[in-house]
Amino acid sequence: MKRLYPYLTGGITEDWTDYLLAYQEAGADAIEIGLPFSDPMLDGTTIQQASDRALRRGTTVDAILADLAAVRDRISVPLFAMTYANLVFRDSPEVFCRRLAEAGVSGLIVPDVPVDEADGLSSAAEAAGVDLVLLAAPVTPPERLAEIAARSRGFVYAVSVLGTTGERDELAGTAAPLAARIKAVTDLPVLIGFGISRPEHATAAARAGDGVVVASALMRRVLDGATPGELLDDVAALRAAVDQADQEVPADHAHAEVSGDRG
Repeated sequence: MKRLYPYLTGGITEDWTDYLLAYQEAGADAIEIGLPFSDPMLDGTTIQQASDRALRRGTTVDAILADLAAVRDRISVPLFAMTYANLVFRDSPEVFCRRLAEAGVSGLIVPDVPVDEADGLSSAAEAAGVDLVLLAAPVTPPERLAEIAARSRGFVYAVSVLGTTGERDELAGTAAPLAARIKAVTDLPVLIGFGISRPEHATAAARAGDGVVVASALMRRVLDGATPGELLDDVAALRAAVDQADQEVPADHAHAEVSGDRG
């Protein structure tokens, strides 16, 4: 089954968990939750604006995790936190990962911790029962790509373009070759992200990989005032686009599902 992992900046609005529930209702297989950070290295203009709005509201990691814990019994899909090393190492990776798990978060993405520096974080995540997801880019050399694929948990995040996140008019031509390279060295699902801005992009990316992460296009809608109900419709359209790609792939060629994914 092709997967859809939409993104939501934690604390972007007072009712931000309503968007989370709308994503789930629309058919998300998992949800990536951004923990806002003041100096994000990979986030483009839209995600930076979303993080700035959340931080101006006084959002903290503590507040986001408390909000997640409050809706935990209503969430039936895996949650992946995306943030930066400063927040993870401020106390310790062990404390951070344990707090994620206690709030119902089952995965963690930290793009500024490279694979060759991830030993401590990887051990802390594993001890807490949290999947540490690693990223690969179009320029990642073969040996490093194999190491990323071997050490990633949950899925491998294929960064489709060089540069930051953001909406784009076309799916990057580097997306499909990168996904093919990763799929050649792992049985984990390969999720393509960065620049998946329209349903047709989601279909094309899902053909190349095992699913898509959609972030900036959704956060632009929230920043522009779209309601949880309107985002439900947007995510449902992406769900239909991903399903279109899924219907084109014979069942015996699909990877096994990640534990906890939508059935």
